[in-house]
Amino acid sequence: MSAEALGRTADLDDEVAVLGRVPLFRSVDPAKLKLLAFASDRMTYAPGEALFAAGEPGDAAYVILSGTAGIYAEGEVGPREVAKAGTHEIVGEIAVLCEVPRTATVRALTELTALCITREMFFRMVREFPEMAIEIMRHLARRLEETTDRLRRVGL
Repeated sequence: MSAEALGRTADLDDEVAVLGRVPLFRSVDPAKLKLLAFASDRMTYAPGEALFAAGEPGDAAYVILSGTAGIYAEGEVGPREVAKAGTHEIVGEIAVLCEVPRTATVRALTELTALCITREMFFRMVREFPEMAIEIMRHLARRLEETTDRLRRVGL
């Protein structure tokens, strides 16, 4: 096996391990996670670089393999960081699920590596693993609760 092939196999194994730690994918069989990792693109971002911007189509979700991202919403005086996401977290899934434009901009705060999962692959996984739908509902409910709590703290 070539050095390049060995490197890709190691990357794939790392990606499967990270995907298995993401709450949405915990119940998915490792063989299917390997397919998901293989069918997804590994992307690297420099600090300050955007994974995606508010208003863009929600065509993919991103699982952070390493690094930290800032999540920014437009405010009266420009973009404001509203949250952070790190290793084992997923961003961009709401726009994918709801088929709406992105509601926030996500930028790398540190060097960041993420797995880009297309809308088609994301929905394929949900169809094949209905238990993922339950995890997605839990995940979205937690996000709603966190957002409501943040709004309450800032007086909105």
